[in-house]
Order: sequence, then structure tokens, then C-alpha cells
Amino acid sequence: MRIVEYDRKSVKEYAKKWAYLRNPQYYNYDSVGGDCTNFVSQCMFAGTHQMNYDKNGWYYQNANQKSPSWTGVEFLYQFLIQNKSVGPFGKIAKKEELQIGDIVQLSFGEDHYGHSLLVVEKKKDEILVATHTFDSYKRNLLSYQYEKMRMLHIEGVRKW
Repeated sequence: MRIVEYDRKSVKEYAKKWAYLRNPQYYNYDSVGGDCTNFVSQCMFAGTHQMNYDKNGWYYQNANQKSPSWTGVEFLYQFLIQNKSVGPFGKIAKKEELQIGDIVQLSFGEDHYGHSLLVVEKKKDEILVATHTFDSYKRNLLSYQYEKMRMLHIEGVRKW
């Protein structure tokens, strides 16, 4: 197994193209709980080109054959910080460590995190994000009202 660089440029290009649209290759989960993590996973896949088909992996084949981590906020978090196999892997990060293609997850007062956002630009103290469900591109992270926030830095991609 080898580690390759996460293609942050491709992630951003994908996010820009699909932030206000839906890629017909993927199911739109807006009507069944939200599409934010599905969108973030699609963006990440554009920068990794590597899925993980393990039992607790990260993959998408169709609307009914996908891993919980492809569309679930908490599951994506667990996959990224625990993944020792193929696919993207990451770590909990501080605001200063975030780069284009990294992930921010928000909690709106529940006991869990319920929204995933993709970092598409950083300007000094501003972090601009893209997301689905409340579709946006280059929205300032400070414009969100949230209870808690966690940040994930994608460290790389493992490939066979």
C-alpha cells in the first residue's frame, strides 16, 4: 500500500461545478435526511479516486449500495479518523490547519453533528465552504449559527 497526495484542486473544481446542481451519477438525498455528506463525499472522491469497500469503509455504487460513511455525518467522521486501509484518511484539526478540501462538521444543539461542509477557500481568518441541502459555494463559515464545530484535515489517500 502506498500513500498519495489528496488532489485538493480537483476537489475544489468538483465542488464549484456541483454546489448548486446534482450530479446524475449519484442519488440526491435531500428528501431523505439531507445531501450534505453525500456531496462532501463526492467532492472527496474527485480528489482521491479511491473508495474503500471494507465493511466499515467509504464507497458508493448506487442509492442502496453505499457505505453509511458516504452519506452519514458521524459515520464519515469515524471513517476518516480511523481508516488504516485504502481511501482517504484524516485527523481532527484546528482552524489554522484547514486547507481546501478539508471538512467542517456542525452540531446545531443536538447530541450529534448533523451537517458536513467542504472547505473551498481560506482568506486570513475567513473559511469559505460549499455544501448541499442548503446549497452554497464560498459561503463564510461564520455565517452559520451552530452549537459545536469540528474540523477534519485530510492527510492523504492510501492506494494499493
